[in-house]
Amino acid sequence: MNFVEWSETVSAAIRNDVLWTVKAYQMALFAADIAWPDVTKLMGDPRTRALSDQLYRAVGSVSANIAEGYSRRSGRDRARFYEYALGSAREARDWYYKGRHLLDPVAVEHRLRLYSQIIRLLLTMIPKQRHAELTDRELKEESATYEIHPFDPLEDAPLS
Repeated sequence: MNFVEWSETVSAAIRNDVLWTVKAYQMALFAADIAWPDVTKLMGDPRTRALSDQLYRAVGSVSANIAEGYSRRSGRDRARFYEYALGSAREARDWYYKGRHLLDPVAVEHRLRLYSQIIRLLLTMIPKQRHAELTDRELKEESATYEIHPFDPLEDAPLS
């Protein structure tokens, strides 16, 4: 399933909300949806049952925090929730890496790259929201080099 096919299945109640214009939200909701079979597979092995629970909580938290932050009145509040989403996106990527022993390698690589793109989007959104209220304060994070390869995580998403 690719992103376009998936987005056509999303309820109009969600797609007609202004929140749907936020690309990071769309991608995070897509990522949470395609995580279902991954989590189900991880639940089937006693060694990764707890990992599956952590993964599912993390993937669900990304879009939920973007949604909550988008609804906040101040840039400072929006940035705080986007930071929560950033933490959850990194956590989800981490859990996917740890679950790689049971999941399809192509699916794992897709999820790792998808979450890396969500992280990059959030890293641009947070300072903009902070700047909306405080021009002298920005999110301070050590610079990280993200290797970019031609990849579109919104195309065919392999299922585990």
